[in-house]
Amino acid sequence: MAFLANARDYEMNELMTQRIDQVFDAVYNNPGEPGAAVLIMQGNDTLYSRCYGVADMETKSPITFETNFCIASVSKQFSAVALLQLAERGVLSLDDPLSKFFPEFKAPFFKDITLHHIMSHTSGIPDARDRHDRDFVIYSTDVASVGYMKTLDHLNFQPGTQYEYINPTFQLIYQIVERATGIPFETYMQENVFSKAGMMTCRYFEPDRNIACMAHGYERNDKGDWQEYDYGEENFFATKADGALYCSINDFVNWERALRDNKVWTAASKRLAYNPWIQIPVDAEYGYQPHTGYGYGFFVQDVPCQPTHVYHLGDNGGFTIYAGKIPERDLIFLFFSTRPDIDRLAMVNKVYHILGFDF
Repeated sequence: MAFLANARDYEMNELMTQRIDQVFDAVYNNPGEPGAAVLIMQGNDTLYSRCYGVADMETKSPITFETNFCIASVSKQFSAVALLQLAERGVLSLDDPLSKFFPEFKAPFFKDITLHHIMSHTSGIPDARDRHDRDFVIYSTDVASVGYMKTLDHLNFQPGTQYEYINPTFQLIYQIVERATGIPFETYMQENVFSKAGMMTCRYFEPDRNIACMAHGYERNDKGDWQEYDYGEENFFATKADGALYCSINDFVNWERALRDNKVWTAASKRLAYNPWIQIPVDAEYGYQPHTGYGYGFFVQDVPCQPTHVYHLGDNGGFTIYAGKIPERDLIFLFFSTRPDIDRLAMVNKVYHILGFDF
C-alpha cells in the first residue's frame, strides 16, 4: 500500500478494519479480562476505534475512551513541555546546570549536567536508588526518590556522550519547576499544561485521590489468575514527573491537538522536542528500535523513506502504553492497555504496516 497523504486516502474499508481487528483480537479475546483502548485518527477523522475488556476486575466496569489509564513514562513529555515553556518565558535555560537548582548536590559534575541532558537521557547519572527498603520503593515521592544524588560521587559516562534511559532525571523536573517558579508542580501543570490543552479529567496519582473512571493494571499470578498490579505492588509508582499521570484516550486526543496546534508551546519548542538528540544503541536496556533517537520526552524514529514517527512507551505495573504519531500525516495512534503480557511494539508495527508504513 502506498503512503497515505490524507484521511480520504485512508478510507477504512471493511477488509482493512478486519485486519487491524485481528491484531488486537488475538490478545484481547476475553471480554471479562483486563483489556485495552485503541484509537487511530487523522486530523479530526477517526480511522479506527475499539475498546476491549474491563478497567476494574472487581467492579467489571468496561474500558471506554473515558477510562483513565496510568500512562506511565508517557508522562515524561508533559514534564518536558513544562521546562520548554519556562525556557520560552526566560525563567530558565535548557543550558542551565543542575547545580543551579540543586545546590545540595555536592559533586562537581552537577555543574556540567544541564536540563538538556536530563530531558534527553544523556546525563550520565546512574539510577542508584536504594531498593533494599520495600516501603521506600513502593511509596517514594519524586523528592525522596532522587535523594541519593546529594551524595552521588560518580557518573556512568560524560554528560552528552551516551544514551541511558533512567527515571530519576525526569523526577528532578518536579523540583526544578517548583524552585524556578515558586509554584507547586501539580498546580503549575494543571494551570499551564493540562488546562491549556483542554484536558479535563487527567490527574497525577496520589494514594488518597479519587480518579474518575480509573483503571487498574493487572498481571497473572502463579496460578494464572489476574491480580491487581499497580500502586502498592509496583516500584516507584507514585513519582509524578516521570510517570504517575492518569489520562483517558479522549483527553490524550486533546493533548495531541494542543501539541500540533502549538497551544502549550511554540513551534520552536516543538522542533527541539522532536529532534533526536542521541541515537539509541542496540544494547540499550529500554527504548531501542532501528533508526530511533530520543528528543525531549519523545522517541523519534527516522526510518529511510518513511515519515518521521514520534512516540513514547509507558510501562508501570500492569499498564502497557503506546502513544505515537506521524506528524507529517497528522496521524495519531493511541494504544492503552491494562495488562503487560503483550508484544506492544510488534502489534503497533503490524498496524502501521496495514496502514502503509514500515517502521
